[in-house]
Amino acid sequence: ISSGRAHTCAILDDATVSCWGNNVNGQLGDGTTIDRSTPTQTSSLGTNRTAVAISSGQYHTCAILDDASVSCWGINNLGQLGDDTLTNRNKPTQTSSLGTGKTAIAISSGDAHTCAILDDGTVSCWGYNGEGGLGDGTTTDRNKPTQTSSLGTGRTAVAISSGNGHTCALLDDASVSCWGSNYNGGLGDGTTTDRYTP
Repeated sequence: ISSGRAHTCAILDDATVSCWGNNVNGQLGDGTTIDRSTPTQTSSLGTNRTAVAISSGQYHTCAILDDASVSCWGINNLGQLGDDTLTNRNKPTQTSSLGTGKTAIAISSGDAHTCAILDDGTVSCWGYNGEGGLGDGTTTDRNKPTQTSSLGTGRTAVAISSGNGHTCALLDDASVSCWGSNYNGGLGDGTTTDRYTP
């Protein structure tokens, strides 16, 4: 289960997804923009596709599917759905490629961006990047999955969490690396300086 700003989505025991709450941007994924006060099934995740992980952002939702691809729905004004457009989607929509042969193993949606750990332990992010929350060394918004800069020599990510404009990852040596907005010291590096790379 995962809650966004004013909506919640849950993976059910049959691996379908049900959402409820605010739906102004289609973030419930049921093909409408009608708010729902009770759990409502999303539209199809794809032929024979089911969900294995889910994360809700402010006005969007992303899920890892059983084939390790990613599908997102909701607002897309900053590219947070990762489908190489800026078009809102009120039904689950596959992201662009995560990279040749790469699949997702963990996902976290922030306010207006999403990051995923890939099967090789690297991280790919998309959406809003104004303070460097995508970790690619720039402040350029990305509307398709984009690899972060290095997590450190030989380091890989094992868990990830995205906030308003920043992201933190737990690495394979049990250290933590963060990037993006550092307005209130959220990156934990002893400063309030935004960081554009992990």
